[in-house]
Amino acid sequence: MKTETKIAVIGLGYVGLPLARLFSTKYKTIGFDINQQRVSELMSGHDATLEVEDELLQEAIRNGFVCTHELEKIRDCNFYVVTVPTPVDKNNNPDLTPLYKASETVGKVIGKGDIVVYESTVYPGVTEDECLPVVEKISGLKFNVDFFAGYSPERINPGDKLHTVEKIKKVTSGSTPEVAQKVNEVYASVITAGTHLAPTMKVAEAAKVIENAQRDINIAFVNELSKIFNKMGIDTQYVLAAAGTKWNFLPFKPGLVGGHCIGVDPYYLAQAAQRYGYNPEIILAGRRMNDGMGAYVANQVVKLMLKKGIQVLDSEVLILGFTFKENCPDVRNTKVIDIVKELQDYDVKVTIYDPWANPVEVKHEYGVTVLNELPKKKFDGVVLAVAHEEFKQLDLSQVINGKKVVFDVKGMLAGERVDGRL
Repeated sequence: MKTETKIAVIGLGYVGLPLARLFSTKYKTIGFDINQQRVSELMSGHDATLEVEDELLQEAIRNGFVCTHELEKIRDCNFYVVTVPTPVDKNNNPDLTPLYKASETVGKVIGKGDIVVYESTVYPGVTEDECLPVVEKISGLKFNVDFFAGYSPERINPGDKLHTVEKIKKVTSGSTPEVAQKVNEVYASVITAGTHLAPTMKVAEAAKVIENAQRDINIAFVNELSKIFNKMGIDTQYVLAAAGTKWNFLPFKPGLVGGHCIGVDPYYLAQAAQRYGYNPEIILAGRRMNDGMGAYVANQVVKLMLKKGIQVLDSEVLILGFTFKENCPDVRNTKVIDIVKELQDYDVKVTIYDPWANPVEVKHEYGVTVLNELPKKKFDGVVLAVAHEEFKQLDLSQVINGKKVVFDVKGMLAGERVDGRL
């Protein structure tokens, strides 16, 4: 292995860019992405995902950090980090296409003694059984003889300015004991929260995929509680506040579970389990519960409108928020679209307001229109779908008729201010 570590981070999205910027504080680092527009934007000193502040990015560029879409510019590196997304297809089966493509990219430039580390969330065995054979085939090099590998699962929390990449403990692993130490040293040199060296890459892969599956199941539990207590006429938020006074009660809240992690990763684990002849009941039950919450919210809104004598057909409903989580522009796998579609099935006229979402991206991905400015009109119903900071100070009297329905998905408002909430 070469002594001077030169890092290439492949994939400059929510995970790759913050990591590449961090690595650049200690090592010569090049960020690689096939999206030329994204590269140009980053080199101008701006990150549209808002994960890296412009000032930090510009400082990194001044100090030598480079982003490129040209493959030849990363050939001189010897430590490759793959941070591409791992989505599911329309049938919720893992789609490894981005990983295969990234592995081909690595295979074209990797040299003898080099290391490739995968960060993308996968089920146990993907790195060794799916990715590295592609690197071998393209490069003509032999794994664990000519080149080596590691797995260090990403732990980025989009939109979180408190738990940034360097402040979250990092799990690391390597294909040999010596390489594992090398991988751990590289990450430990920039991760101030420290690292945990797992004994194998499969252990590290499994650790990542269960982190999000655990959260998914816990949220599914409180979502089910919300449905039960709603039938009983009990406010779930008050119940959770009371139960939360016990020291070991877990503070999960009901809501929509979207995004590219919690709403996706359990399917990776479930499919892996099925390959080994085990049908995962709890994991898939949690997914079914959470995937149905958008339609449930819409149906609750319609019921409340009917109880108030509001004509549902051609009624006007305002949805506040479209991104998958608060204070973040990421719309990938947002479950707010499920609320929109269900309301539209009732012939409700839906308007969506989200100051964070990119209207062009939303239109392209979901075929709906999002406004970045609050519309100056009155609505029959309002659904607070995402807890953006801007919505906390919003005067709802600006946008609701006298006879109205306000449904609070996120528990942002006091109970007496809303007609319904999870």
